[in-house]
Formats: sequence, C-alpha cells, structure tokens
Amino acid sequence: MLLFAVPLIFSSILQLLFNAVDLVVVGRYVGHTALAAVGSTGSLINLLTNLFIGLSVGANVLVARYIGAKQDKDVHETVHTALLVSVLSGILLALIGVKFAEPLLSLMATPENVLKQSALYLRIYFCGMPVMLLYNFGSAILRAQGDTRRPLYYLFFAGVVNAGLNLFFVHVLHRGVDGVAYATVISQVLAAALIVRNLMHTQTACRLQLKCLRVYPAKLKTMAQIGLPAGLQGCIFSLSNVLIQASVNSFGDIAMAGNSAAANIEGFVYVAMNAFHHTTLSFTSQNYGARQYRRIPKILGWGLLFVTLTGGILGGSVVLFAKPLLGFYTSSPEAIKYGCLRVLYICTVYFTCGTMDVVVGSLRGLGASILPTIVSLIGACGFRVVWIFTVFAQFRSLKTLYLSYPISWILTTSAHLLFFCLIFCKIRKNQQRSLERRVS
Repeated sequence: MLLFAVPLIFSSILQLLFNAVDLVVVGRYVGHTALAAVGSTGSLINLLTNLFIGLSVGANVLVARYIGAKQDKDVHETVHTALLVSVLSGILLALIGVKFAEPLLSLMATPENVLKQSALYLRIYFCGMPVMLLYNFGSAILRAQGDTRRPLYYLFFAGVVNAGLNLFFVHVLHRGVDGVAYATVISQVLAAALIVRNLMHTQTACRLQLKCLRVYPAKLKTMAQIGLPAGLQGCIFSLSNVLIQASVNSFGDIAMAGNSAAANIEGFVYVAMNAFHHTTLSFTSQNYGARQYRRIPKILGWGLLFVTLTGGILGGSVVLFAKPLLGFYTSSPEAIKYGCLRVLYICTVYFTCGTMDVVVGSLRGLGASILPTIVSLIGACGFRVVWIFTVFAQFRSLKTLYLSYPISWILTTSAHLLFFCLIFCKIRKNQQRSLERRVS
C-alpha cells in the first residue's frame, strides 16, 4: 500500500502546485487583490467539476475490479468509454465555465474590486477543462492497474513548465491573473498528452486505440452507478464550501487573500491524505473482484493508520510553521494573520478528514456508493449549511465559521465506520451461504 500511495502523494502534490504557483506568483508580483481573485475561484471550480471527477472514480473502481477478475474485454471497453466521456464532459464544462463565470462569482458575494479578475481567471481555466479531465481519467486508469509512478513523472515535468511559464507571463510579459491561467492550461495539456501517449503504448488490457473510442452503454451505466454518487457528494461538499467562501468574502479582500493562501497550504496536507483514499479504494476493488474478502478489513486498518500519521504530522507541521509558509504567498501582515487563524482551526485536526475519506474509499471499493454519499451529505455538508445559517449567523466570526469543518469530519467518520462494519458483515454472510450451498 505504501509503494502504491507514495508516488500518488507526490503526484497529487505536484498537481496542486499548479494552483499554488499561480497564487504565489500573483500574490508576490501582482498583489493581494490578485491573490484573492485566483484563490476565491477554487471552491467554484470544485463545485462545477466534482460531478465529472466522480465518474473517474467509477472508472477506477471498474477497471480495477475487471483486472482483479482477469476480464480483459471488460477492461478494454471501460477504458475507451471512460476516456471518451472525459473529453465530452470537459467540453461541456468549458462551455458552462466560460458562459457563467461572472454570474456565479457574483452569487458568492465576490467583492467588486476582485470580481473581474476572478472571472477572467475562471474563463481561461475552464477552456482547459477537456485536457484536465482527460488527465484525471487517464491517471485513474493507470492507478487501477497499480501504476502510480508514471503520473508522478508526467506531473513533475508539467509542473516545472507551469512554474516557468508563470514567471514568464507575469514577471517578463507583465500579465496578471490571465498569465497564470494560461500557464496552467498549457501545463495541463502537456500532462494529458503524456498520459494518452502512455496508454496508447502500453501492452496491457488498458491499451488505448483511438479507432476503438466509443461509449459502451453497459460500462457507462455501471461507471455512473459507482461514480456519480461520489461526484454528487463532491458537488455538495463544494456547495457547502462555496457558502463558506461566500461567508469569508463578506470579511473583505484581505481576509479572502489570507483564507486563499491558508486553504492552498492545507491542500498539500489533504492530497497527501487523499492518496490513501485512492489506495484503499483501488486495493479494496481489486481484492473484492478477486473475492479475497479477508484482506479488506486489513486494507482499511492500514489505510486508517497511514492517513492518521500523515495528517497528524503534516497538519501539525503546517500549524507550527504557518507564518513563514503564508509569507511565500503574501507580504501583507493582516492577510497572514487571517491565514494563521484558518490553519489553527483546521490543520490541527485535519487527520479526521483523512480518516473519513479512507473509510469512504473502502465502502466504494465494495460497490457501496450511494450510502456513503447520503451519509456525507447529512453528516458533513448538511451540518455545515445548518451551522452557517444558525451558529455562524448568531456568533459571526471566522473562528465560528472554521469550527464547522472538524466537527463535521468527526461526525461523518463515525457514521461511515458503522456502515462499513454492517456492509462487510453482510458480504461475509453471503460468502458463507454460498460455500454452504456448494458443499451441500
């Protein structure tokens, strides 16, 4: 699991660096208003993309399951369905993002002095959505067959290009948020091209043949059954985060800048933990497909241990070094003060978010996708929305707002663990009955 997860951690960190470099460059060379403009788009981007990213989770589960069961024809059909769907979904998202960027940002109470720059960044970013989704689906397929190293190499190359182009557009050509957006899109094109090249030259059942690209309805249906609940959960999570971002926006552009920088730093802790979500998901899916049920609780146990250690160590380090880390993004003392506040309330117990995701990975690997979605909607998203309109409305401060995160993670993790025990016990009972029927 560690051999699988560590390259995935570095891949996720590199992917996050795309946005981090954008924030650092505009924050240092353009100013805190540009930093607020770029940072404030994150929750809206996630809201619009998570439904389709959920489909990549469905592709990962399905490919891993068919590989475990040695069903090469089904692997072939799933791969070609997934990659075509990724491009079509990206085109749809690009049209939505370009058309509705400014109205959606206005609904989030984005300040007038930030709105135009945020909308410009968002429009350019969404033009690259087809290649971004192509990369995500392609890397999900590689993870399903146990390959987490090549996506790491590809992202490292793309990340270096992104950093160089950011400095070129902003420092040399004196562009603003549009410059960092163009740099991000170009680097995403390179990463997607490398993934496609790999899939076209692999000798496994996952080999991509352009002439075979088509949507196989049965595979799309199964992929959607697994992935759409995950995507819907991500969308609702993002909706609650959009409400939180709108609440942060009401405190002004300096608070937005500090919040954006802190959220980006937290992202590095999150993606490191989230690697164990994908590891648990892939390992559970393959062993479930191979009917190695006894391994599944061990996979969950190791996943929880690894994610707790990762979240505890990295989250604690961020709290300890918050000021110098935030100083990379902005030189504004007030913005750094706001960022430190967010880091303190979230990163201290951030490992609980990781444990929540790992248990969800196990549940989805077992094919239970709707149940964790419902639990997450109620335990995390619903709780946060209620918190904003009740507790936060009564005690209006950023401290009160940020408290909603750890409380929701703890409640939701507890519920997921309970349902994992119930579902796994049911699977073992069905296995025992099947064995008894064979003996009789």
